[in-house]
Parts: sequence; structure tokens; C-alpha cells
Amino acid sequence: MTRLRIDLAYDGGGFYGWATQPDIRTVQGTIEDALHKVLRVPEHDPDEPLRLVVAGRTDTGVHASHQVCHLDITEPTLERAVGHMKAPAVTALEHRLQRLLPTDITIHRVSVAPDGFDARFSALERTYVYRIADRTGEVDPRLRGCVLHIDDTLDLEAMNRAAAMTLGLHDFGSFATPNPGGTTIREVKRASWARVPSRPLVPVHGVVTAQGTADSHDGDDATTGYVTPTLESGLVCFTIVADAFARNMVRSLVNACVAVGIGKRDLDWFAGKMAVPKREGSTGPIAPQGLTLEHVAYPPDSELASRAEAIRAVRTLP
Repeated sequence: MTRLRIDLAYDGGGFYGWATQPDIRTVQGTIEDALHKVLRVPEHDPDEPLRLVVAGRTDTGVHASHQVCHLDITEPTLERAVGHMKAPAVTALEHRLQRLLPTDITIHRVSVAPDGFDARFSALERTYVYRIADRTGEVDPRLRGCVLHIDDTLDLEAMNRAAAMTLGLHDFGSFATPNPGGTTIREVKRASWARVPSRPLVPVHGVVTAQGTADSHDGDDATTGYVTPTLESGLVCFTIVADAFARNMVRSLVNACVAVGIGKRDLDWFAGKMAVPKREGSTGPIAPQGLTLEHVAYPPDSELASRAEAIRAVRTLP
């Protein structure tokens, strides 16, 4: 049996989350369907189930710019990916999957996983970013699928004071629901809000336009040509890094921080939610479209198996 690592990205807007569900379009279900077609394996084959194990399940409407999953497959089945291609089986599978999958899924890479690798349990940390366009910035309609627009001006100083309370090992029961037999105790390593600076894609001085090179003045950024801005200029971004996340945890923390940022709630309220991990209506999740899984980090190959073994234990607070 060979274990493959699959690095991928997807636009979550057209999916009902990651996990396979009957008669519903999901990321896992779509990729597994493609695997069955490429490898000519009947569905529900007990000898070759072709089931993906993912680093972090994303909810309906949540995106991933870099997700990781693994697949266990027999050598004869993997060799079927080659067909008439003059390429190694793993490379052939990568190319065939990319061609067959819809455009809202991209395969970055398929590779043979090192010994001890588990996409879920070997991971050291996950990084999520939530993007918001508030009243202070212009809303670019091209970003409507991955940015939440709110008609308020956010107080980032207050939101960062709230976010700082999440750092370290805590029970996030006020902001998440555990899986059966699981826990909402997680270790947050980084959590911060920042506004993306407004900056051009090209240097302001000496801009080349349709009319030629624009004039500029010493010490003055003014030009006679149009300067293309960075697409994300002015957006408010929440970046959070943790060893793992419980269900709805990131979106619920974002919603609570936003409530503080618009003055609907104060910092004492947020501190109370952190101190008493009890889920109730005021700490539910915000809309999903602003959230993207950006990165999954793993330890050196020699530590993959021990990391997976350690993380399987149910965590408790000291």
C-alpha cells in the first residue's frame, strides 16, 4: 500500500464543505469521484475505497488556498493512472486529476508521502485568514466570493485586544462545538487583525502608460498615469494560527471580534466568553465566504509519526 500526499486549493463557494455527503456537492466527494474515474475503480469497492483524509475539514462556503490530504492506494491501482502517458504513475495521476476536476478545484501537487505522514494528525499548525471590507475601504465586486462586506468602520485596536486573549492553550467552548468524543481545547499561536496597506502593483515613479513614461517630481509620488492598485488594498484581515481548530471556531471568533470592533460588545464581554467556555447565541459563526485556509505546517519527516501519535490524545487544560 502506498500513501500519497495531495496538496490542493479550492473555491468553497460552490461546495457544501469538505466532507462527503449523499447527493450533495462537496470537495471530498468531487475529488473521490474523479479518482474512481481516473483509476477505473468501481464506487464502494471494499478492496480499494479511495478515501481521502484531510488536514482540516472546511465548512460550507469556506475556501482553501493550500489544503492537504492523503490517500492510501495499492500499487496496481496507482499504475492504472499511467495509461498512454510516458510519465511515472504519481505524475500521471496528478495530471489526469487536474484535467478532470472542475475549475473550482486545483491540484498543486501529488507526491508519495514520507513514512509516518498523516495529513490530519501529523500537522503542527493550520493558518486561516478571514478577509473583510469595511466602510473605510472601497468594495471590489471581484472579491465578493472571498471577502465579507460590512457597513461599519472597524476598530482594529479593540479587535486586537480581544484577539490577544485567545493566545495560548484555552477551552474555546464559547466559540466552537466539539466532535463526538472530542474537546474544544486548542492552542492558538497567533491571532491578529491588520489592514492591508494601499499600495500599487507597479512603482509609482516612472510608471509606463499608454502615452509613455509618466512624469514624476522629486519627493512627490504624484504621477500623470494610472497606477494599478493591489487587489486586497484596504481590506481588514484576521490571521489566526493554531495547532488545530474545533468546528466553527475561527468564524465564531471573528464574529465576536467584529462585535467588539463595531462597539456592539465590549472587551469585558469577550473576556467573559474566554473565561467561561459555554456556547450560546451571541457567539455563533460569521458568514463563511471571508474565510480561507492558507497553510498547513508539518514537522520534519523523522517526527511525523510521533506527532501523529501525540495529537491523537484528547487534550486537557493544566
